[in-house]
Amino acid sequence: MDPLQQLPQTLTTALAAKALNRKPQTLRSWACFENGPLRPIRINGRLAWPVADIAALLKGDRA
Repeated sequence: MDPLQQLPQTLTTALAAKALNRKPQTLRSWACFENGPLRPIRINGRLAWPVADIAALLKGDRA
């Protein structure tokens, strides 16, 4: 099995906030007001933050 397939495609709000050094409420605010550098997807009514978007933001590819 390909090791990349074992990695998650999305993170929970808590894990994404930790990766971005932000509070979870900040990410929830971004989702609610659509004013942040990232946009989550919703899975069964819950926010899911794409790992690829987080990685791009951390590398400076997104503003």
